[in-house]
Amino acid sequence: MMNAAADLAEDNALKEIATWFEHGLGHELLAFEQRILDRLLAGLYGVHLAQIGVNPLHPLADASTITHKFVIYPELTLGMGPESLVADATEMPLNQNSVDVVLLHHTLDFSASPHQVVREAARVVRPGGYILVVGFNPASLWGVMKWRACQQHAQVWRRAQFISQRRLHDWIQLLGLTTVRTLTDYYQPPYVSDTWRGRFAGLNRLGRRSLPGCGAFYATLVRKDVASMTPIAPKRRTRRFIQLPVPEPATRGQISETR
Repeated sequence: MMNAAADLAEDNALKEIATWFEHGLGHELLAFEQRILDRLLAGLYGVHLAQIGVNPLHPLADASTITHKFVIYPELTLGMGPESLVADATEMPLNQNSVDVVLLHHTLDFSASPHQVVREAARVVRPGGYILVVGFNPASLWGVMKWRACQQHAQVWRRAQFISQRRLHDWIQLLGLTTVRTLTDYYQPPYVSDTWRGRFAGLNRLGRRSLPGCGAFYATLVRKDVASMTPIAPKRRTRRFIQLPVPEPATRGQISETR
């Protein structure tokens, strides 16, 4: 009964945060995130890219030259494209070592099992492939203001888990993955009013110079290395896997610039 209630609360939060990203403050934050994602994705190559996030109807990987991009939805959703799957992020119907890039857009923030999501992403990514994690940053103004209002009256972003970069790094190390680069941005307070956000827009330039790791969100690029990858034991319960299409061969390489 408790698990069912938790699942329902998680589903409701996902729907609300997806709507939140479409308007006002959420839409502005998403624009900042998109610029960072464009920079990181432009240097990644391969054949298959999986996007998993809280706003799956919004394509985040247009800057990528990867030929086959598909989105994994948590449930059947109106407007799903032909290149879509419906699956739990903790149990993707994909073969091991089959995807070049997995993009996790605030997936960990709203998952009941964020560590398992990272493990599953590590399972499906090929050796030499990448996982790109976007999450709310607790070491930011947003992290401080998350606790200032009563939760029942708060905006939906306050329900995010705000997983720290240190905690994420621990999971990455445990799985034998390598952190390549982390970028953060958006240093303004989370004001709903467009007017107030405009007044504090100058904090972005100041924050990038003075507090480069304290933006409202972080984007962490992680690589799966052949030698260091920790084997992930399969679950006892059998799963049916989907065979990904094989497009025309594309160049597979490393990120063009990481520092």
